Amino acid sequence: MTIRQLLAWAGKALANQAEAELSARLLLQALLDRPASYLIAHDDERLTTDIVNKMQAWVKRAGAGEPIPYIIGRAPFYDADFIVSPAVLIPRPETEGLVELALNWARVNRPVHIFDVGTGSGCIPITLARHAPPANIWAVDISQAALNITWQNCRRLMVDGQVQLVNADLLAPFSAQLTSQGPWLITANLPYITDLEWTELAVGVKSYEPALALKGGPDGFVLIEQLLAQVATMAEHAKFPGALFLEIGYQQGPAGLDLLQGYLPLAEANLSQDYGRQDRYLTAFIPGKK
Repeated sequence: MTIRQLLAWAGKALANQAEAELSARLLLQALLDRPASYLIAHDDERLTTDIVNKMQAWVKRAGAGEPIPYIIGRAPFYDADFIVSPAVLIPRPETEGLVELALNWARVNRPVHIFDVGTGSGCIPITLARHAPPANIWAVDISQAALNITWQNCRRLMVDGQVQLVNADLLAPFSAQLTSQGPWLITANLPYITDLEWTELAVGVKSYEPALALKGGPDGFVLIEQLLAQVATMAEHAKFPGALFLEIGYQQGPAGLDLLQGYLPLAEANLSQDYGRQDRYLTAFIPGKK
């Protein structure tokens, strides 16, 4: 069977899914470890029986609803590919916007400490380590399985000497005195799916991605509110300015902004939109006492 024939078969097998042809190409690219251009230029190349059998098995999994990134074991984010597994959330393009906001602030204010809370695959702190000014960076997650994936990504993208991994519940292990040592930055893409939204999620999300990384309680703010309480404590000791960048659901903007202002009344609080012009990011710029 040739590349062209196998792609045609896979496209038909996945016809009940959106972007079936793209999914087929992504699967075969991963199997062959070749770019999309190779599949086009060599579409008459005959494939081994082993490749055909593996492709058929992968297509069967994709047809059952399993996300392509979990099947191939990686997902694109910002300017790199990240290892993923069902232990971590698949990185989304919306989170790239959060990273851009954090990078813009970091390049001007040069934080001494950066904390990413609920790090999952590590896509946020690793991207910051690659593009922000040098800083002490902590990647925090309550799931050790998630941190194992973070560690693999740190090594693969050569930032394992820059990012420290911490198995903890939000910012619990960190002293508020850290905010007295220099400018500081906190990023977080915590679970924000409400209980009602959870019942309506697509099977590819609800059945395969970790509920721990998605479910945010009745209003979607359970963990976000816990984090805000911890940040408020750190802000009380802040001699230097700091910033908080949070990703939220597109329907949570006004309520999230009210919550942010309630916990950090002295901060400059903002709500901004993602590339699709949906409410997505809460930011707080916290003045220092120096």
